[in-house]
Amino acid sequence: MFEDKNILITGGTGSLGQALTKRLLEYDVKTLRIFSRNEKLQVDMKTNFDDPRLRFLIGDIRDEHRLSRATEDIDIVFHAAALKHVPLIEHNPSEAILTNVDGSNNLLNSCVKNNVEKVVGISTDKAVSPLNTYGATKLLMEKLFVSAINEYSSKKYKTRFVITRYGNVVASSGSVIPTFIEQIKNKQKITITDPEMTRFSLTMNEVMDFILSSAEKSIGSEVFIPKMKAYNIMDLKDALLELIDNPGYEIINVRVGEKLHESLISKYEIPYTKDLGDRFAILFPQIFNERSEYSKEIYKKYENEKSLDSDNEYSSECAELMSKDELKIMLSQYI
Repeated sequence: MFEDKNILITGGTGSLGQALTKRLLEYDVKTLRIFSRNEKLQVDMKTNFDDPRLRFLIGDIRDEHRLSRATEDIDIVFHAAALKHVPLIEHNPSEAILTNVDGSNNLLNSCVKNNVEKVVGISTDKAVSPLNTYGATKLLMEKLFVSAINEYSSKKYKTRFVITRYGNVVASSGSVIPTFIEQIKNKQKITITDPEMTRFSLTMNEVMDFILSSAEKSIGSEVFIPKMKAYNIMDLKDALLELIDNPGYEIINVRVGEKLHESLISKYEIPYTKDLGDRFAILFPQIFNERSEYSKEIYKKYENEKSLDSDNEYSSECAELMSKDELKIMLSQYI
């Protein structure tokens, strides 16, 4: 799917964007455009990758004109640009709306205008029954992408939008594992917000496999969710304490906008969810417009797939938990 294609990554200088860049350069892509606001990271990334297929574009997804230029002659877009820091966004909600919602809409319009083939939106478990502003803005991004098929369903438009929704990426910037490790290095106690807390988690390699395979499998308007294990925060703490000498831990207050458990599929989405074996696909009812040839196409593809056999939401609280030994194996890669 990616061979001889022109590809754009928004937020391409972030940890996810750089991992995507590394993986996509393994294919025989024609060009790979990196779109982001941070010129310093672009300079560093250009030096680190040093690949003639890379093109670096400074810009903000709030600027639709700049996005329109960036998406010219592009075949596939991976949309990773977003404001993501949960507590900071709680105090600056209007800025998150401008980037995560308005910016995503700008990208949608630019891609349709330039006849981009496929746009893959990167979402989060926090978009499910959102408690915080970040999750709410990502939910709206999902809604924009899923509903686009009805707005642009005529033969005049060929752009297809798909969502990949998953949990925390192990050792990503600002996540719990690097935070714990940094605390230990500074001879500080590990800070636990709630002993009952659970989280989904994927390694960056697993995320790359999931995103790229979802891009290949999709027709458009699906929301894909990987099947994955979860972990309890105290099990994570115990595994880490056995691997590194440290001063112990302490319980602190839950952060603003933080959930005790994370959900990947809400109970309201269950009736529209198909079990594809290694992942789930949510097919929201608004895409099934009998007047649309596209709707018939997606219905035909998934009509024989098994529906999700559950009345409960798919959450880290009820998912299979990683054992302490599994956690230690995972953690050992980052110590």
